[in-house]
Amino acid sequence: MPTFIMLSTLTPEGVQTLKNNPQRLREVNKEVEQLGAKVVAQWAVLGRFDFVNVVEAPDEKTIARVSLELGSRGTAHYETLAAIPVDEFIASL
Repeated sequence: MPTFIMLSTLTPEGVQTLKNNPQRLREVNKEVEQLGAKVVAQWAVLGRFDFVNVVEAPDEKTIARVSLELGSRGTAHYETLAAIPVDEFIASL
């Protein structure tokens, strides 16, 4: 299944939501699964982004739907990148 890197930055509303309900992170991951994708790894990070997520989805349409649905809530901004395994990348050269 294709892998995507989803980078997210919380809005002030998202920070407040997370502060009030830290388990919301896990709830969102379940919602991602209901949209047809799966969070396989997740980190809270320092710097420009607040979270780095490794997400598997069957195709670009599915991950686009996930990004749009999550982004429409107004609690975070998302940047999603397609990830190519290094061995596959080298083989394509």
